[in-house]
Amino acid sequence: MHFLIVKLSSIGDVVHAMPAVAALRRAFPTARLTWVVERVAAPLLLGAPGLDEVIVLDTRGWRRQWYRREVFRQAADCLARLRRHPVDVALDFQGLMKSAAVAWYSRARRRIGFATDALREPPGRLAYTEQVTVSPSEHVIRANLRLVEALGVAPPETYEFWLPPLEDEAAYVAGQLSRQGITGRFALLNPGGGWVTKRWPAANFGHLAELLWRQHGLASVVTYGPGEASLVEQVQAVVREAPVVSFPTNLREYLALAQRATVFVGGDTGPLHLAAAVGTPIVGLYGPTSAERNGPFAAADKVVGLDVACRTDCYRRTCQQHICMDIAISLVAQAVGDRLRALS
Repeated sequence: MHFLIVKLSSIGDVVHAMPAVAALRRAFPTARLTWVVERVAAPLLLGAPGLDEVIVLDTRGWRRQWYRREVFRQAADCLARLRRHPVDVALDFQGLMKSAAVAWYSRARRRIGFATDALREPPGRLAYTEQVTVSPSEHVIRANLRLVEALGVAPPETYEFWLPPLEDEAAYVAGQLSRQGITGRFALLNPGGGWVTKRWPAANFGHLAELLWRQHGLASVVTYGPGEASLVEQVQAVVREAPVVSFPTNLREYLALAQRATVFVGGDTGPLHLAAAVGTPIVGLYGPTSAERNGPFAAADKVVGLDVACRTDCYRRTCQQHICMDIAISLVAQAVGDRLRALS
């Protein structure tokens, strides 16, 4: 039996598909599992246990340089690998036209995707032989599990996340923390986010760092992604006494950093979901997206958000008002305190 897993991106979405794929492996321990993923999220899967093959696409890069012979060679190689081992079942966890096309191209006899009303691009339904109904309000991890339940897979009691070995990354992180004087507990603060509407003001993280230092003796490590270095500067600009440091990390180094953190604070972005996957205590700041659907899943984790009418089914990437992220610093500090007390 050969299962093709199609979950291309984003980072958080790939993390949210891991428990379903882990459950599939437990139900079919001798099956072949192949995961198709975009280059940006591939480091999360390459070397991860439980997978027989990872096929890495770079559709963004290919579109930018479509005229180059090397691009045609890379794309042709990926297409050939899709058919190298006959696929019995393709599972499209993405719900896009391109992910549905990957499932269809594999020639799998069974191609399973979500019901049409749950697809981000409904025409993708034409590629499926079966569709699975999910509730729009249930957590995305639970929705993903419904795809494998269509194959008779029992839902797991606890979520399992496949992650690659991180020994080298842990050594890098330990060295960086030591050089910057962070020897004890620290909070992991993430002011960034792919959507501007998901961001809590960067300066607020600096004021929060001061409170965490005074109230809990927590230093702070500020993380950032490509193009977000200015956010770190905004955080540090308002800090007076608290130890606040920052250093660059790739995806795997970030995972190693999150494993050492006492608590994570940030919005609904990839770093939050990565931290949740390694078991870091979470305080999530939610505005345009639903914590019920995309939030942290540990019972003790905390979510902070405002009760404003326009948040319902918002999911806007831009907004003229953006009042949903006007969350008071005191509310976030209180949530962190509550989460820390739950640890003891």
